[in-house]
Amino acid sequence: MRYLPKSPADRAAMLQEMGAASIDDLFDSVPAEFRLTRDLNVPRQHSEHEVIEAFKVFASQNATGYASFLGAGAYRHYRPVLIDTVVSRGEFLTSYTPYQPEIAQGTLQALFEFQTMICELTGMDLANASMYDGSTGAAEAVMMAVRVTGRNGAVIARTVHPEYREVLATYAQHQGIPQTEVGYTADGRVDYAALDAAITSDTACVLIQSPNFFGTIEDVAKIAEIAHAKGALLIVSIAEAISLGIVKPPKEADIVSMEAQSFGVPVGYGGPYCGVIAAKEKFLRQMPGRLCGQTVDQNGDRGFVLTLSTREQHIRREKATSNICTNQSLVALMVTVFLTVYGKGLQELAEQNLAKAHFTAQSLEKSGAKLLFAGAPRFNEFVITTPKSADATNTALLEEKIIGGLPLSKWYPELGENASLWCATELTTRKDIDVAATALAKA
Repeated sequence: MRYLPKSPADRAAMLQEMGAASIDDLFDSVPAEFRLTRDLNVPRQHSEHEVIEAFKVFASQNATGYASFLGAGAYRHYRPVLIDTVVSRGEFLTSYTPYQPEIAQGTLQALFEFQTMICELTGMDLANASMYDGSTGAAEAVMMAVRVTGRNGAVIARTVHPEYREVLATYAQHQGIPQTEVGYTADGRVDYAALDAAITSDTACVLIQSPNFFGTIEDVAKIAEIAHAKGALLIVSIAEAISLGIVKPPKEADIVSMEAQSFGVPVGYGGPYCGVIAAKEKFLRQMPGRLCGQTVDQNGDRGFVLTLSTREQHIRREKATSNICTNQSLVALMVTVFLTVYGKGLQELAEQNLAKAHFTAQSLEKSGAKLLFAGAPRFNEFVITTPKSADATNTALLEEKIIGGLPLSKWYPELGENASLWCATELTTRKDIDVAATALAKA
């Protein structure tokens, strides 16, 4: 809200109208010991030069020169400079929800192209114009399946990102959606027998992740067959979007929930990210969020509009499919620019990720680590166990300016304290890998 200064005369007139002799009279209800009677202890005003110098000092305190092997849902990928050039333009950076198509054609066209590219990548018929992130997208997809099927329960694979499952549990407890978790086998994939046994006549959907939290690629077709045989929908969650450059799209799924952060969105201290839901056309009316459509104007020229926007702020609350109201179109625009820049080169980018992860895993094995779940295909993440605990190993690696893998014992105690999840992307260099392998051998 803009600050509107008041003159002493304005304040006196306002106090007189309220019947108060002074501003202090307005705080009579606050005990004296809780009132501040001195000036605030804040620094003096600073010049622009001094502010810039202060921020340089703050920036110098950041850790630099570290090689990172963290993934687990937030991935370091190269961001073409064109992304910031486009999203920094005023018509995009300051825009709000494009309610008026006649003045928002640029934003609407970008969102339409975003939806189109997401459909091409996932093999689905339609996609919405961004959710909050991958975790809320997965939860929204489960609620969507409940509405579509009229059933109530959800079967969740334990290989779905643990934090996604936590968000889903928060949603489900207030929606009255019972959940059943199914485990995984020695190859890191969903336990098919347990999955089949867990699906009942009240199961609305099965939620899996592929590549899953261990980096292993699930057999989507087989899981779809199991789910559909019992009348349940299949939801596939994708946390690492770059995988779609080389991994077969999950066309057998009914709904795809994806975190598109890898497509040009900076890691940025945890967000904002870009969640997506894509689905078969027959589920159009139950899609949450907003959808942009293509039409023609009165002159027959192509134009873009918000076709569906099934949110509580637009329609009756009880008819809303989602309570998400925030406009994520700027982040979706980052994704659109990224995919436009890479085009078919996305396959080569995915191949680099695949190759570097494979080489990293081999190098760490030679340094004393043991690779888990080696029997199934994987993308750019993998799980290893080390001779010492994951925490102790990471502490030793930090001395060599290496940020190691994510310890897994918090979410998967059965894997032990020595298990950790490692990731390699196109930004991981041969030097980084060699230094990590050498440091691991010393540790």
